[in-house]
Amino acid sequence: MSVSRRFPSAGVLVALAALSLGACADRHAIQVGAVPDDYRTRHPIVVGEDEEAIELPITGSDIRLPLADHGRVKDFGQGFRASRSAAIRILVPRGSLNEKAATLASRDVVAILKSIGVPGNRILLQPFDAGGQVGAVPIRLSYATLTARTAPCGRWPDQLADTEQNRNYQNFGCATQQNLAAQIADPRDLLGPRGRDPIDAARRTDMLEDYRTGRSTASARGQSDLDYDW
Repeated sequence: MSVSRRFPSAGVLVALAALSLGACADRHAIQVGAVPDDYRTRHPIVVGEDEEAIELPITGSDIRLPLADHGRVKDFGQGFRASRSAAIRILVPRGSLNEKAATLASRDVVAILKSIGVPGNRILLQPFDAGGQVGAVPIRLSYATLTARTAPCGRWPDQLADTEQNRNYQNFGCATQQNLAAQIADPRDLLGPRGRDPIDAARRTDMLEDYRTGRSTASARGQSDLDYDW
């Protein structure tokens, strides 16, 4: 009794080989559909060092810092404290016609900064050469800080009608990235998460005691809260 054996044809063997090779391919390298195009990569937010500064014009007849500048110095000092910079510099003109007035006004600047909690050892009072300058040569306040920003917007290297690759135009998303960078209070948050704050042990003890005794663990409602349970 003879048994016939059937072997696969050459075409079937080629197809099986192709399937086996296709199964080993790197599927992550296959791009299907539109060309990848991410505006966050094209307009990245970069954290770098910058200088914050304001100028306080002083006339030759001033013997104190003008009252209108007191608020500016306070706001600038609060920004310095929030930036966690090492020191704030006060540059006072020397050799100008208003040198004496600027010296007197700089004392008020130092006093205002100290009144909002800036330590004296973090205030650097330095002169700068203003010889020959006339007019209201300003006192300059500055400190180094970290800033988050993108490259300037408004680049249009390609035609907007050139959409054969289904890609966004070059300036797409730039304004969004700049607005996001401007809203970041501390650029360090882009470099890594903040550490955890210590727990409130007293509050935790009170909450556990309320839970054990069956009392409500919710916070007390303020008088300004509205009650719609009519």
